[in-house]
Amino acid sequence: MTETRKPIVNPKTLNLDHWTKGEGFESSDASFGALLGLKDLGIGYGEVPPGKSGCPFHNHHVEEELFIILEGEGTYRFGNERHAVGPGDILGAPAGGPETAHHLINTGSVALKYLSISTMAATEICEYPDSGKFLAKTRSADGQRRFRFIGRPEDTVDYWDGEPGA
Repeated sequence: MTETRKPIVNPKTLNLDHWTKGEGFESSDASFGALLGLKDLGIGYGEVPPGKSGCPFHNHHVEEELFIILEGEGTYRFGNERHAVGPGDILGAPAGGPETAHHLINTGSVALKYLSISTMAATEICEYPDSGKFLAKTRSADGQRRFRFIGRPEDTVDYWDGEPGA
């Protein structure tokens, strides 16, 4: 990060990265844990427009997440349930299987603004129950990506596939 580390950050001062994917996903976000000097705790700020979500429905096998709704209204899809959420609500997403899968959908008429806080595991597996995908990733101690693979279980190969002498 090129910005100077500081002990206090106001989301209004962050440079947001705007992105969109298809009709269902759009957000303006900023990750700022490193700006605060944090290494093992991820912190982000997001603004999601009405009718959109900032990520697909997913669960983490290792990392835990927490969301704090600042402004707007939405639906928190968690496992098989849906919960109406608004300003002041704190949403937990513990590590686990599909029963802890989650995502936040802006069902209101103004931008849904929230903070996201997460543990920063060196190795993580995520599942995406709606699409049947999984993500395997690792990072080094300094946060650099070392390995990342997105696939589907049916695309697996045998353990010995391609090994010399096997």
